[in-house]
Amino acid sequence: MASIGDAKGRVAEQFRQYRSLLAPGTPLREGLERIVNGRTGALVVLGDNAIVQQISTGGFVINTDFTPTALRELSKMDGGIVLSSGLDRILRAGVHFVPSGSIETIETGTRHRTADRIAQQAHVPVATVSASMSTIALFLEGMRFPIEPSHQIMGRADQALATLSRYRDRLTDDTRYLTGLEIADLVTLRDLVRVCQRVEMARRLAKELEGYVESLGIDGRLLQLQLFELTAGVDETATLLENDYSIEERPGKPSLEELEELPTGDLLDPESVSSAIGFGATPLDTHLRPKGFRLVHQAAQLDTTLTRRMLDQVDSIQELFDLSVEDLMRVDGMDAKHARALRDGLARLAELGTQS
Repeated sequence: MASIGDAKGRVAEQFRQYRSLLAPGTPLREGLERIVNGRTGALVVLGDNAIVQQISTGGFVINTDFTPTALRELSKMDGGIVLSSGLDRILRAGVHFVPSGSIETIETGTRHRTADRIAQQAHVPVATVSASMSTIALFLEGMRFPIEPSHQIMGRADQALATLSRYRDRLTDDTRYLTGLEIADLVTLRDLVRVCQRVEMARRLAKELEGYVESLGIDGRLLQLQLFELTAGVDETATLLENDYSIEERPGKPSLEELEELPTGDLLDPESVSSAIGFGATPLDTHLRPKGFRLVHQAAQLDTTLTRRMLDQVDSIQELFDLSVEDLMRVDGMDAKHARALRDGLARLAELGTQS
């Protein structure tokens, strides 16, 4: 049994596409569920080409518009069904497929072995409904993907959502603590790594939940809203950290995108994370001095260009807190409104720093 993590390249992209087309609320899913509820089986080839035609024998030319009811009724016949590549027409029904027996497959049932071989030989997706197990499966290029009922997907999604919520709370706490350290000029590489770990774990859980949203179709709308709320600002935090902790002595800047390739075990190891984001073998207790992008964003949410101009005028974050509104207005592009907002925001952050 394969998962999206096992699929690579084109197969992964194909699965994401057909996962959406097979989600609850879609015509194809409705048709397959009608077959499941009727306690019959089916083999449905999701596309037509010369190879599909070559390995097809018998059957009837239907060439009619696709409807869930038509799919259900035609599945009662012996043989399989061929849909158009756009899945909007039923081309043939009652077809007997004879794919090459030399194609390797680990499937045991006749219907599933045939579906697997068709998918490999003709390079088209094939959906099956098991009469005995009342399950739906999708075959792609030698891989089998289960198409699960909504309640099963929702159960795992709820667990992932609860985990993401906890990680988001920890990320909020850790970034707040990092802010206090930045104000006091006490940040170490270990502190930065801790926040980067939280960001990447949140991203991984969000990616998993995005898959559940696609699989759930219309049943995933509430989950999608919850996911949006929990991930708001995570990517922005990553970008601000990258801008803050770049150093001239090292080419480029730390990239949190590199963490995507780390196995979960390595993501839990601070030294592996430190190396992945560009710090190499730098000791974890090394003192770091951020440029101040994240602090300024928290204080007034200025655009990056204006923030960069302002930060070029100071040698450290600590100097920011000594600037008056008049000093800030001397920065090219800074008007009185933004200067006052920044001054007030920095005052609030300074108070937070003393409380940390």
